[in-house]
Amino acid sequence: MTHLADLRKSYERAELNEDASHADPLNQFEQWLKEAITAEVPEPNAMTLATVASNLRPSTRVVLIKGFDARGIVWYTNYDSRKGQELAGNPFAALQFHWVELERVVRIEGTVEKVSDEESDAYFHSRPLDSRIGAWASPQSQVISGRGVLIANAARYGAQFLLNPPRPPHWGGYRLRPDNWQFWQGRKSRLHDRLHYRIDTASVSDQHWIRERLAP
Repeated sequence: MTHLADLRKSYERAELNEDASHADPLNQFEQWLKEAITAEVPEPNAMTLATVASNLRPSTRVVLIKGFDARGIVWYTNYDSRKGQELAGNPFAALQFHWVELERVVRIEGTVEKVSDEESDAYFHSRPLDSRIGAWASPQSQVISGRGVLIANAARYGAQFLLNPPRPPHWGGYRLRPDNWQFWQGRKSRLHDRLHYRIDTASVSDQHWIRERLAP
């Protein structure tokens, strides 16, 4: 087996500099996400979500971005899950996209809130039927005796709701409102490009972002 310490890669695909990047991090993110989709990287919409529990222990999991705009980044999940409980007690989180094939990472930090019921309803009813039934069938993050529990639950709720399952009260969307962004582009000799955007707290009118370079 190859020694892990000997695994290395030279990053040489692209560069990221202040002159060629957007002044608004949302625009930079939109450009990179579109490029990841165009490049057909595996699951370009997958992002790692990090939360912190009341005992200060962090945890991560992979979720899928379902939308973004000037208000923030949106995903959907079970409110009773571990991440939901941790966000209820500590509404701060971090997201990370890692597009390996493009040698790029985006890190986003901010506060988290639930999206409106109307937004959650609209997205829930756009999902395939099996996914809507699955939202009822899975007591996410709870201990179960086996996979049979999920199969039985899916059958029960499928029979109950037929083709029109309503959105479960414990399921819906979250929106992270960013106050920090980082864009990382791999470069040769480990001299990576790393741009940091943070909100200018001195600005009292429109939200203004300060863009600065960080050492890799």
